[in-house]
Amino acid sequence: MSTIQRLFDIPKLQQEKYNLSLSFVTKYNGNWESISSEQLIKDINNISKALLNLGIKPEDKIAIITDRSRTEWHITDYAIMQIGAICVPIYGSTSVYDMQYIFNHSEIKLCFVSNEILLNKVNSFKNKTPNLKAVFSFDNVPNSDTFIDILHLGDKLNNYKEVELVKKNIHPDDLATIIYTSGTTDMPKGVMLSHNNIISNIKALESFLPTLNKNPKSLSFLPISHIFERMMVYLYQTNGISVYFAESIETISSDLNVVKPEIITAVPRLIEKIHDRIIGKGKELKGIKRKIFNWALELGYKFEYNGTNGRKYERKLSRARKLVFKKWQVALGGNIKVIYCGSSKLAPKLMRIFGAAGFNLMDGYGLTETSPVISGNSPHPNRAKIGTIGKPLDNVDVKISDNGEILIKGPNVMLGYYKEPEKTKKAIVNGYFNTGDLGKLDDDGFLYITGRKNETFKTSRGKHITPEKLEIELKKSNLIEQVMVIGEDEEFIAAIIQPNFEYLKNWIRTNDISLEPSNEELIKNKKILQLIQNDINLINNELSQWEKIENFELTPEEWTIQGGHLTPTLKVKRDIIKSKYYMLYNKIYRPIS
Repeated sequence: MSTIQRLFDIPKLQQEKYNLSLSFVTKYNGNWESISSEQLIKDINNISKALLNLGIKPEDKIAIITDRSRTEWHITDYAIMQIGAICVPIYGSTSVYDMQYIFNHSEIKLCFVSNEILLNKVNSFKNKTPNLKAVFSFDNVPNSDTFIDILHLGDKLNNYKEVELVKKNIHPDDLATIIYTSGTTDMPKGVMLSHNNIISNIKALESFLPTLNKNPKSLSFLPISHIFERMMVYLYQTNGISVYFAESIETISSDLNVVKPEIITAVPRLIEKIHDRIIGKGKELKGIKRKIFNWALELGYKFEYNGTNGRKYERKLSRARKLVFKKWQVALGGNIKVIYCGSSKLAPKLMRIFGAAGFNLMDGYGLTETSPVISGNSPHPNRAKIGTIGKPLDNVDVKISDNGEILIKGPNVMLGYYKEPEKTKKAIVNGYFNTGDLGKLDDDGFLYITGRKNETFKTSRGKHITPEKLEIELKKSNLIEQVMVIGEDEEFIAAIIQPNFEYLKNWIRTNDISLEPSNEELIKNKKILQLIQNDINLINNELSQWEKIENFELTPEEWTIQGGHLTPTLKVKRDIIKSKYYMLYNKIYRPIS
């Protein structure tokens, strides 16, 4: 039986151990198309043969840019790595400016894109990237080179021995991929990860998987350019789990009901949206049904893992699951055993209510630089604690510095930042990676995030503020979609808020069916402003005096990745928000008489 030493060993192990007829399944224009373990290996080898024929050598960089996860992405990824070249994944939402920077910084030789839109995006700066030789599209785009062309070329070639020769010389500690982080304030940095970096994460997380049924399935819909989803797909493949790729974010609900997966990964914002929609539907109920729904919610928000609430609570929860939460399960396919959540901190109330509904919503923590997982909650007994980001992985050493920063050492820590040795030295000190996050470990070994080191600021009164902590509290309100807390060097704390426009419009329709206001009208509506103020007042009651939100302003635009407000992992770009809404900032702190 094969063992995994390099990432491209995974397909062979899957074929020998599981030989899946449905290794990857992708939805194209409403139709599901599958590929077996056997065919996957053939296609990988054919792409590798073609790449060698095109002159690609070990350590050459090849970019993959996509707007969605799909089978071709993974075939290309494996094919690149098994000939010693370096895969450079790039988000389709990356700006042209940043994309051009990444191409030149990493000296991209070839590029694969998913569609005509991204092909045109790359072509717009192609003449400014001297190393770039060709661009191939996964979709069939007229008058352009395609993935199918490369696949057919490889099928005709007789150079497989050359592929095997190169594969034998690739070491587990060799560079496998460079992932450019999209920071909230700085230019992208190229994180260098080896095969062993990522494989150490895969092996450590195998114990986190629940007991699965025969022919288990997962549904993938997060950006595959992010190391979290990418590593999870490797983990699924290693453990014989068929991976289905949703057609788009918009089709997730219907795709869940068709695929009926046992495992999915998500980000907190998506979980919040699902939660808010379910709550919205519940508020439409009348009479006894509304009372039962509210009773189940109240019970669910008190949920704790491992039965620590006692037998009386568990009996009530069993009834709530039959009467209410069973419908939540059906709405998400009916088979989900665990949802792994990453990217940013998950609100405890979400972990409680989804746990009560039987989903095992497991929050974790990590960074691109750590391949990515550092710690995580697990669906197994005594391995989950609400409000924490779980226990550190068994092969990861976590310690808290004197200033409260989380430091980690382990085989998952990156090789360094590409072409930036000084930044690497600053990030890795005495063998420990400095995460930049503040945290603590409790007596049971569970890790907590308490803030972000570089984002902590002081008010003019000398009080230290952790904005992330306040933002998490504010986003508990159904009225608030996105928020950035401000107040550095100012007398008081305030917030710039993007309201939950969908929720507010539903509220308006319920209270005055004759109105259909625009976003601009919504943010000026006195009743809505008062509703948001009421929620802020409730949150302020739980905060220290110097942390209270004393003022706020609403934006009429939705904050998006495309608009530059958010990173691809949905984190707020603080400098961008402050720049875009400088007039609102001044309205709060420098009002004109």
